[in-house]
Amino acid sequence: MLKVLKFGGTSMADAAQYRKIQDIVRSDPTRRVVVVSAAGKRYADDNKITDLLYLCDAHLRYGVSCESIYNMIRERYCGIRDELGLKIDLESEFDVLREKMEHGISREELVSRGEYFSALLMAEFLGFPFVDATQWLFFHYDGTVDQEKSYAALRGIVGDGCAVIPGFYGLMPDGKIRTLTRGGSDITGALAAAALDADVYENWTDVSGILMADPRIVDNPRPIERATYSELRQLSYSGAQVLHEMTVFPVREKNIPLNIRNTNDPSHPGTLVSEEFHEPRSKEQCFITGIAGKRDFSVVTISKKGMAGAVGTLRSIVEVFENNTVPICYTPTGIDVLSLVVPTEKLTPHQYSIMDELRSEVRPDSIKITDNMAIIAVVGRKMAFRAGTSGKIFAALGAKNINIRMISQGPDELNILVGVDDKDYAETIRVLYDAFVK
Repeated sequence: MLKVLKFGGTSMADAAQYRKIQDIVRSDPTRRVVVVSAAGKRYADDNKITDLLYLCDAHLRYGVSCESIYNMIRERYCGIRDELGLKIDLESEFDVLREKMEHGISREELVSRGEYFSALLMAEFLGFPFVDATQWLFFHYDGTVDQEKSYAALRGIVGDGCAVIPGFYGLMPDGKIRTLTRGGSDITGALAAAALDADVYENWTDVSGILMADPRIVDNPRPIERATYSELRQLSYSGAQVLHEMTVFPVREKNIPLNIRNTNDPSHPGTLVSEEFHEPRSKEQCFITGIAGKRDFSVVTISKKGMAGAVGTLRSIVEVFENNTVPICYTPTGIDVLSLVVPTEKLTPHQYSIMDELRSEVRPDSIKITDNMAIIAVVGRKMAFRAGTSGKIFAALGAKNINIRMISQGPDELNILVGVDDKDYAETIRVLYDAFVK
């Protein structure tokens, strides 16, 4: 059995966190491959190392000295090394980096050094081989990951052994370093787990899994014990602060379970995410997985007699929004009425051109735009088999005098969407949580 572990920035912040990681790895001999981020914040007003590296790059671009920032980064990592009693010669590594900074270094190589230094330290601390990301994570010229080449390379290097790998970056065909998007260490970890056909991908962070609602709105929401990848996608899309779908796609593609854990509370089981779970339908946790939402939507409602049976009308409407680069998030429909829910910030610059084009292309009887809408999603498995769910939503919100402006159930039976005024956003989430979870 093999578990691939990824540790985020808060888990790598200082020597005390390194010791927690060592305890976690040593507690389970199947935890043999570790992917690490750059050092994160130790306290609220602290700096993330990656942010400091981006700041160094900005100084270099404008010909301003970044010596003080560079020294902060150097002292941070050397301090971790000294407190852990490690022997690695970081000074030489930093001298090489400084030389490159003086004679030209790409932004992507510079900002990748946080993960590089973290992995060097962690490899010595755990006694695992260091495997640089440039040895196995390869990109195509268009910036996409060459999965076939990358997977084969990592399998050849690691085999059945152990490794510590820096996240966030890899190698372009021309030999230059390329970084992933911010949060890219999550992607590196998922790619490593997929490459090695891991049995579990553990993503260690500073929270004990995914919560059923936003803790800034609901007091002490329950953690989600289990979720499917489809539910994770629904929650992420609807506004929950969880791992983005693209960061876990490699493990989902291979049906590798994802376990989101807390470095500061390693005994907590966290949230387990898999393609499916075979549980009795009667269990409450199979019904509601989580509640999430976003504010600041606009609803464009188009009415036209006979539209329901017309051919090509829907395509014409969608093309108008596409031509104006306005994404359509949801499309609740009625007879001869179609509503398109779009982000207000995307619609506003193009509102009048869209209205004109719709009148020209579709010739509707009316077009109405409603702003200041919030969309809340109640996400759960097999909602269609729960009689009275929509009625329960109406009753709970009605009792609190919250007006439902829109309600829609997805065809995949995974969510019910509720549209309310922006001002009722937080109260709606609290009411729904109390109605379905408490």
